[in-house]
Formats: sequence, structure tokens, C-alpha cells
Amino acid sequence: MSSQRKRQLHFNVVIRGSGHHAGAWRHPQAQPKRDLDFDYYKNLAQEAERGLFDAVFMADGFFGLSRRFEPFTLLSALSSVTSHIGLIGTADTTYNEPFHLARKFASLDHISRGRAAWNLVTGANSAVQHFTRKEHPERSLRYEIATEFVDVVKRLWDSWEEDFALLDLDASDQLAHSRPRTFTHQGKFFSINGPLNVPRPPQGHPVIVQAGQSDGGKELAARTADVVFTAQQTLAAAQDFYKDVKSRMARYGRQSDQLLIMPGFAPIVGDTEAEAKEIAAELNELVVRPQALANLSRFFTVNLADYHLDDPVPLDKVKHHDPTLQGITSIKSAILDAAERERMTIRQFLDRSAGGHGFVTVVGSVTQVADVLQQWLEERGADGFNLMPSVFPVGLTRFVDSVIPELQNRGIYRQSYEPGTLRDRLGLAYPERRDELASPQTQYQ
Repeated sequence: MSSQRKRQLHFNVVIRGSGHHAGAWRHPQAQPKRDLDFDYYKNLAQEAERGLFDAVFMADGFFGLSRRFEPFTLLSALSSVTSHIGLIGTADTTYNEPFHLARKFASLDHISRGRAAWNLVTGANSAVQHFTRKEHPERSLRYEIATEFVDVVKRLWDSWEEDFALLDLDASDQLAHSRPRTFTHQGKFFSINGPLNVPRPPQGHPVIVQAGQSDGGKELAARTADVVFTAQQTLAAAQDFYKDVKSRMARYGRQSDQLLIMPGFAPIVGDTEAEAKEIAAELNELVVRPQALANLSRFFTVNLADYHLDDPVPLDKVKHHDPTLQGITSIKSAILDAAERERMTIRQFLDRSAGGHGFVTVVGSVTQVADVLQQWLEERGADGFNLMPSVFPVGLTRFVDSVIPELQNRGIYRQSYEPGTLRDRLGLAYPERRDELASPQTQYQ
């Protein structure tokens, strides 16, 4: 046997209400009335920490009437009841300002002692109604804004010396040995004066997570991201994405091992494959089909409810250029590709979409689920996964109690947390402080 250490899987868990299956909220073991109960989220975070996960992942949005906590508030509270697990919060670059966001994440990183991470999104079309902007920027412009936004945030994080805590009590100025650097940024989209009024974060820069499968999204990830949250349903598609994104990093002076590819993963685990299929069937029966069909009909020029459930998916009726679908095109592509590849009926399309929202779904025994995870890791389809349990908390508990020990036995998952920050546990280098960035006139072409 080779003495070379096996590659190790990484896991985040994406926290989402009752769970990620569309029927989860009706499941007898779900707790849908606890969506504003802090203890509910505390228990989920502690369960993920028991499973030695890298991070909990809080999505966010401004649309609809769903009840949800604001991520910074919740993650700051969770930092006080956990010790090791990372804290990923979502914030967009279209409806925020760099100074606000840099300050919040720097604060969270200090509060959590180096466990903060920013899930960078460019914002959804539905958000514009809640803000002063007159219209939602089109895709290429959003990525252009995001590129400058991230560079300004990093410049703010870098505006303090590393030894900010070394105060001279005899000096007339308590910041004599750690005076932050003032600067002026005049760019295409942002004009601000630094420095930040929070010292440099313990991680240097909180970990940056980014999602997006368009060409602009891949380029932004190659330039700025530490972790990429992606959606593929086959190993071949995952391998293509993995190779594509990592091959772009060299043009930004980055090494490919300094970015982790982590697809969404929605397993339904049973002691046997038959049991897992029974669990999946039970969940599929809980889906409110008229609502689910209406949701999927967004992708088509026809209403799927007008078809029989055993009719083939009308792929000739797909919407190809619909501005209302901005922000979800990667998920749309993944589920439609699966429908075409597997020649699904509408019933099959409905069940698959309900279970994984376009992310890879595995229904099987502990061994079968572990086999898929190991194959994707070893064959360079993923460095880890964003776990999306079908039902909380039972789906997370089952994964921690059954799949995690199997992966540990195979030598591809940690046995305990090692000391350090989230960045350390992900194997990411500490970012050196930069005194100056390239001038805005040349940086954002």
C-alpha cells in the first residue's frame, strides 16, 4: 500500500428550514414550527460539529414570505455555542456596500476566533423590489460589480497591521504600533475611504465561498473563491466543472489546491437500499404536487399541470432566455439535463426535483452513499460536499451516525478536529497582507 496519505473529504451542511426535500415540512419527524427558534439551529450546528463537519452554511434571500433569521445575527449566536465548526453566511454584492460587509465578516471572524466564511452571491432578480435600485443588473454587469466589490473588501481587511494587539500602554496613542493604513479607492462602481474600523481578521481574510456555473461565475471563482458550491448530477459533469474552474486559476497567480470544489449532495440513507427507497417514496408522497408542478413550470412555456404525470417532460417547451430565472440557471440546467439524459416522465422529473433541487441525489444504503462520495473524491469530481439532508434533524443525525463512521473507516475523513481556524482545516494558505492593490483604472478591465 502507498504511504501517501489519502485525500480527505470536507463537508458543510446547508441549513434550510425543515429540510431540503420539498415534502420535508409535512414529514412527521420534521419541526417546521421551529424556524424562528434559536435552540433548533443550535442543535443542528452542534450535531454537525459532532460529525466533525467543516461548516454550517446559511443561505439567504429577500424574496417571498418565508420566515428566516438574518445570517450574521444567527451565526454570531451560534459561534458562542460551538467551538470548531465554521460559520458560512450568505451576502450579495449587488445590494450591500463593501465597507458594511467587510466590517461584519471581520467582526464575525473575531467573535468566532477564525471560523467565519462569506458565501458570495451577486443577488437575485427578486431582491430589487426591496431596495433603492431601479432595476436588477444583468448577469455580466453583476459579475463586474462583484469583482471590484471583493477586491475592495479584501483591501479593507488588509488595512490593519498584523500586530494590532501589541499596544504600548506608555504611548500617548494606543494605536502607535498598529496604526491602520488609510487609503482612497476610486473605482468604476465604488468610491470609498479606508481603513476599516475593525482590525485584520484572525484568518487574514474570512474564507470566501462562491456559487455559479456560468462562465462569469467560473471566472469569479477562479479569481476570488476559496470554496465553490456547485450543482452537477453526474460524475462526468462534475469532473468537467472541476477541471475547468481549477485550470483558470493560474492566470490569477493561484495554485489549484487553494480552491475546494464542493457540490451539493442530497442523500437519502437507509440501512439497506430497499429501506432508502421506502423513505424516498414516503417523502415524495408528501409533496404538494400542484405547488411543485407550478414551481417547475417556471422553466417551461407551458404549464406542466396540463400534462399527465406519466407523459415525457416537454423539453421542446423549455424557456431559454427568461430574465426572471436569473440566479438559478445552474440549478435549472442541472435538472433539465437530467430529464433529457434519463428521458424522464413528468412524475420522475417531479420526484427528482423535489429531492435534490438540481443537486446530486443518492438513494441507497450507507455503503452505497459512501461509495459515491469516495468515487467523486478520488476521481476529481469534488473535494468535498455541501450536505443537503432531506429532513432536519433526522437526516443529518442519520448521516453523522452512519455515513461518517464508514468514511472514517475508509481513511478519507478526519477522526477529530485539529487546532486552528476554518481556513487551516480546509488546507487553505493564510493570505499575506497586501499594502497596495493594482490601481482601479487597470484592475477591473
